[in-house]
Order: sequence, then structure tokens, then C-alpha cells
Amino acid sequence: MLVFWRYGYEAASIAGLTAAMGITPPSLYTAFGDKKRLFLEAVGLYMSGPMMSEGIFRGAPTAREAVRELLHAAAVGSTQGGEVPPGCMLVSSATNCSPDAADVQSAVADIRRRIEATLAAKIQADMDAGLLPADTSASALASLFMAVTQGMSTQARDGATTAKLLAMAEAAMRAWPGSSARRTRSPATS
Repeated sequence: MLVFWRYGYEAASIAGLTAAMGITPPSLYTAFGDKKRLFLEAVGLYMSGPMMSEGIFRGAPTAREAVRELLHAAAVGSTQGGEVPPGCMLVSSATNCSPDAADVQSAVADIRRRIEATLAAKIQADMDAGLLPADTSASALASLFMAVTQGMSTQARDGATTAKLLAMAEAAMRAWPGSSARRTRSPATS
């Protein structure tokens, strides 16, 4: 997983993958069939982490809290350091691929689209419950915050610190519908 995360699907070599796993190339092919299946298994492992979107979305009482937790997880997870590469594996490992890897790129894009659709559904549920203004676009809001998390990944790859990404997350949360009413004090309470 770390090899694919660090180098991307196409740049990760069989030699690098087998060295990281401590196996021979024939063993890799016997166990996984091919590099593509190994990559998809690695993505599955990555998605099973404790700070991934599915768990965050399930555990958060509102879409706003889910997004806040998602942005926090993106900031911290993208800047772990040590053996863990910077950024998000779903953003960096298969974004730019040759036509030969179009199916791999499509598979990762499908995962990102599913995450966005899940977030949009959570936002829509909050709209239905009256927690968000009726004129909110669930799909546009979900797209906005997915773009922020993907941008945070790119910033991390460029060397951004956890503190910088957390500041970005807080700035982004100010775009949440109704946020300005919470930040602004009315003249009567000042």
C-alpha cells in the first residue's frame, strides 16, 4: 500500500512492490494475479483505516460534523510523516495515468464519487430535517468539500504542515450554510 501511495499505480514497480512485501514476483502473481488486483487490494486496505470517510459519516450526528471530522482527518492523515507518504492515496495514486491504466484510474475515481454521493446524501438528510437551509444544494456542497480535501492532499504532497491544513479546514468550514449566523454576534448581544 505504501509503495503505491508514494509512487502511484504506474510508477510503482514490481521490484519495489515485491521488495516491500518480502516476496518474489512469481509469488505476487500467484497471490494477486496481477499488479492491478494488488493495487485494488491496497486501496481496500487503505479504505479500511479508522479515519476513513465511511466511518466518519456513520459516526457523525450531522453532515456539518461529518465534514469537520473529514477535514480534520485529511489534515492529520495527509501529514503523518515517517513511513506514511504525504497526501491521500485516493487522490495521488491514480490521478494521472496512461490509457493502459484507465480502468484503474476509473476504479479510484468511482470510489471518490461514492464518497461524495454519501456525503451529499448526509447533507440532504440534514436539509430534510431542517438543519440546513432549504435552498442548499447538497451535491454542490458535497463537491465543494471533496475538492477541499483533495486540495489538502495536494498541499500535503507539496510540504504543507498539519497546522496549515487544519487552518485550511477551519477556513473551509466558514463556507458551511448558516455558518455566518453562528460567527456573527447580533448588535443586541455585543
